[in-house]
Amino acid sequence: MDNCLLTLVFALLTLGGCLARVVKVSPGPLIRVEGQPVSIRCDVTNYMGPREQDFEWMMMTRDATTQRIKIISTFDTSYSHPSLSKRVASGDISVVRLKDNEVELKIAEVKSPDAGFYWCQTPSTDSVISGNYEAQVQLIVIPDTLKVSAQTPPPVAPEGSDITLSCNVTRELTQPTYLSVTWSLKKGGTSEAILTLGPQGGVVTGPKYTRRYADGGIRLVPGKNGLFELVITRVTTSDEGIYECNGTEWTHESGGKWIKIVESTKEMGTVAVTPTGQSLSVKASSSYPSSTSQLLSPGDTLELLCSVAADNLPSLALEVTWLADGRELITMELSGVVISNTSANGAQAKRGEASLERTGAEEYRLAVRGVSAEDAGVYTCRIRAFIEKGGRSAGGGGRWHMAAEKISSPVTVKVSHIKPNFSLTLESVLTPQMTAEPTELACHVTNITHFPLGGRLGVTWEHTTLPGIGDDPQSSHAIGTLDGQGNLLPGAMYSDRLKSGVVSLSRVQPNTFKLRFLRTQEIDMGQYVCTVSAWSVSSQGDTVKTTEYQSSPLTVRWDTKRPSLNVVAKRTREAAVGGATFEMSCTVAVENLAEPGYSVLIQSQESVDSNVRTIMTLSPDNVLQHGGATDPNRRDGLVLTKSGPSEFRFRLADVQLSDRGFYWCDVTAWTKQQPGQAWTKAANAESNKLRIDFQENGPSFSINILTDDSTVYPWQTAKMKCLLSVSGSSSRSGTTQTDDLAYEVRWFFTRMRGGGTTTQLASVDRFGVVRKEERNSSSDISIERDDTHAYMLYIHGTQDSDSGEYHCTATPWYLSASTRAWTQAGELTSSRIFLTVRFAVWDSLKLPLLYGVSASIGVGLFSLVLGLVCAHCCCRNTIHTPRSRNKLMDLEMD
Repeated sequence: MDNCLLTLVFALLTLGGCLARVVKVSPGPLIRVEGQPVSIRCDVTNYMGPREQDFEWMMMTRDATTQRIKIISTFDTSYSHPSLSKRVASGDISVVRLKDNEVELKIAEVKSPDAGFYWCQTPSTDSVISGNYEAQVQLIVIPDTLKVSAQTPPPVAPEGSDITLSCNVTRELTQPTYLSVTWSLKKGGTSEAILTLGPQGGVVTGPKYTRRYADGGIRLVPGKNGLFELVITRVTTSDEGIYECNGTEWTHESGGKWIKIVESTKEMGTVAVTPTGQSLSVKASSSYPSSTSQLLSPGDTLELLCSVAADNLPSLALEVTWLADGRELITMELSGVVISNTSANGAQAKRGEASLERTGAEEYRLAVRGVSAEDAGVYTCRIRAFIEKGGRSAGGGGRWHMAAEKISSPVTVKVSHIKPNFSLTLESVLTPQMTAEPTELACHVTNITHFPLGGRLGVTWEHTTLPGIGDDPQSSHAIGTLDGQGNLLPGAMYSDRLKSGVVSLSRVQPNTFKLRFLRTQEIDMGQYVCTVSAWSVSSQGDTVKTTEYQSSPLTVRWDTKRPSLNVVAKRTREAAVGGATFEMSCTVAVENLAEPGYSVLIQSQESVDSNVRTIMTLSPDNVLQHGGATDPNRRDGLVLTKSGPSEFRFRLADVQLSDRGFYWCDVTAWTKQQPGQAWTKAANAESNKLRIDFQENGPSFSINILTDDSTVYPWQTAKMKCLLSVSGSSSRSGTTQTDDLAYEVRWFFTRMRGGGTTTQLASVDRFGVVRKEERNSSSDISIERDDTHAYMLYIHGTQDSDSGEYHCTATPWYLSASTRAWTQAGELTSSRIFLTVRFAVWDSLKLPLLYGVSASIGVGLFSLVLGLVCAHCCCRNTIHTPRSRNKLMDLEMD
C-alpha cells in the first residue's frame, strides 16, 4: 500500500514538472532606429487556469539600476507609470492581443530613452507555482543616420542605347546593421523593382528582369563610399518611366531573421526612350526615279530599289521583304539569307527569276527576270528593324526585339499582254415538259484566238428565276463553278443538290460544258447563262484568270399544274363524358404530286374566336413532337399515328373539361428530289373541325339500413348494415370504379323511440380510419366494411342500455373524370331501426336453480358418507364379551 502511494505522488510531481509555465519574448537584443515603430511579442505556454491569460509589461532604462517602470497591462488600465501614461493614452504605446496566450507590445515612434530591458510578466493562474512567469529582452535604439542620394539620369535616350543609374547609400555604423539598395521603375501609380543588392550581399531581380539580368542586359557596378551604379543596356520603349532608388538598413536577429529597421526612397528622374520608328524611313523606287509606275513587256527584267534611313542605323539589324499586291515575294533575313516565298499552288519559285541583294549600307535591290502578265501589280518594300536583347535563344542564336516596322510607298508595275478571245453558244439538250423531268444544257466555246500555250478554260453557271416563281423576288444565283484546274465550287443555294448529284456540272469536251438536272423542280424554271473564263499558268506555276465571256441567256420553262390537297376529318370515337377517349382520323387526297410525304399538325381552339393551339406534330420522316400547349403530365394519353398511306389518326385519352373545343388537322405535302435529300414544300391544307362538347353529370347515391334481428338478448352481438347504392357515373367507362369512390360513414343512437337526443357511436372516414366515441355501456362496438358499398356495425355483449333507435349517415366522395379531382357529394341519412334487448325469466333462473339442486344433492351425499364413516370408525365397541354357555340365553341375547 505504501509503495502505491509513493508511486502516485511521484507521477503527480513528474506531471507537474512537465507542465511548468513557460513565458517567452522576441529574441534579442533588438536593434531599432529612433523614430521607427517597434513591436515585441510575448507568449505563455504550459499554463493552468483560464485559456485567456493576462500580461504586464515593465522596463528598466540603461540609466536605472534596480527599479522597473510599469508600462502597460492587459487587465489594469491604471497600471502605467505616470511618466508613460500620456504615451499610453495617446496610443504611442499599446498592447495588442494576438491570441488568448499571446500579445504584442507596440511603440509607434521609439525614442532614445526607450532603450533598455523589457520584461513581460504573466500573473499566476496555476494551482502550483512552477516554471517562469516573466521573460526579458533588451531594446537598443540607434539614431537615424541613413542617407540616400541619387544622380539624375539623361531625360531622353534613343532606343538601343545604354543608361546608367547611380545611387549613393550610407549610414554611421554604431551597431551591427546592414544596408541594401534597390532600383525600381515607376509607371503611373505602379512601381516595379528592377534589382536589389543586399543585405547579405546577394542580388535579387524583379520578375520581369530576371532573364534580362542573366543575359547581361542589366549590370551592377559597385563603387566606393556607398556609390552603386546600375547599367541598363539596349533600352527599349518599355524601359521609359520614373526611376527610383531605395536604401534600407537591416538588422540580423537571433534565429537568422532579417528585420528592416529603416528605409529611404529617392526619385532619380524621368527617362524617355525615343522609338526607332520615329526616325526610320523606307523608300521604294524603280529604275525610272521620276515615275511611281513602270511599264514592261513580257520577258523584260524588273529592277526596284529599297532605301533605308534611321538615326541609330548602325545598331539596328534589318529584315527586308518585297511584297507584290500584299503577298510576300522575297525576304532577306537578319542573317543575310535570302528566302524566295512559295507560290500560291505550293510550287517553289525558280532560282534566278526573283533575286534580292544588298548594294550598300542603306540600299537593297530587287530583280525579277522574264516578267509576265502575272508579275504586274503593286510592289512595296517592308523593313523590320531589330535590336539585340543579348543572351541566346533556344536554337542557339541571339535574342532580338523588333523595334519598328515600316512599309514604303507603292510602286506600280505594268506588263503589257494580249487577252484570249472566243465565242459562246448556249443550247438546251433536254427540255422538261413537266416537273420532275430531267434538264440538260450545253455551253460550247468556239472561235478561240490568242489562247496561251498550256491555257485552260473554266465555266460558271448562273440561274435567274422567272417573275412569280418561288418565294423570293426575281434574282440571280450562282449554280456552281468549274475553275481552270477542274475544281468544283458550288453555289450557296445549290450546294446540297450538287453534292448529292441531283445537279451536276461536267466538261464533256475541251470546249464543251454541260449542266444537268436529274429531276427539275418548278423553282428551276428561269433564264440560264454560262460564263467561260480563260486561265494561264504564270512563271511561278500559279494558275491565273486572264479573261472571261458570258453567253446569251437561255429560258427554260413549261406549263405547270399546281398540286392540290384536300383533308377530311372524321370522328371515330366520341367523348360523351369526362374521362372518355376522343379519336379522329384525317384522310388526305392529293393531285398533281407524285410520291409526296406529309407533315401533320393537330390543332385546337376553345372557340372560333380563341387562339389556335398546336397539340402534336408529325414530320414527313415520322418524327413525333408535342406542341407547346400540351400538358407534360398528359402526354402518355396523346397518340398521333399514320394509319395508312394518306390517313392519320389522333387519339386523346381521358378527356377533361379543359379539352372541350374544336380539333382539326393541318397537313402539308412535301416532295424529295431523291431518297436522302431534303424535303421541299409542295402544298398545304386544313381539314374540317370536329368539336368535343360534353357536360359532367356526377353519380347519384342512396342509403338504407338493414339488420338480421332487431331483438337480441343480453350478452349477444347485434349486427346492423349500412347499405349504399350508386347510379349514374362520371367515369370514362360509364361505370363508377371502386378506386374512384369513397364514403364517410357515421352511426348514431337514440335511447327512446322517436327521441330528439342523438348520440354518435362511431365513424369511419373515406381513408378507412375508424373513430369510436366514449360510451357508458359495458358493451363494445366495431365497424367493418363488408364490401364497396356496405358497412357493418357490431354491438358486442349487448346490455339493456343498448336498446334504442339506430341510423347511419354517409357522405360520398368520387373522383371526377373531367377534372381528375375528388368531389364531395351531399350527405345521406338512412331510416331508423329500433333494437330491443329482452330479459328472459326462465333463462335467467334455470342456471341458478340447477346450481342450487346440484349443490343440495352434493351436500346430502357428503353428509351421508361422512356419518357412515364416523359410525364405523368412532362408535365401534372394542372390549371382548365371553359367549355364554347357555345357548338359549345367547340366542335371546342375539
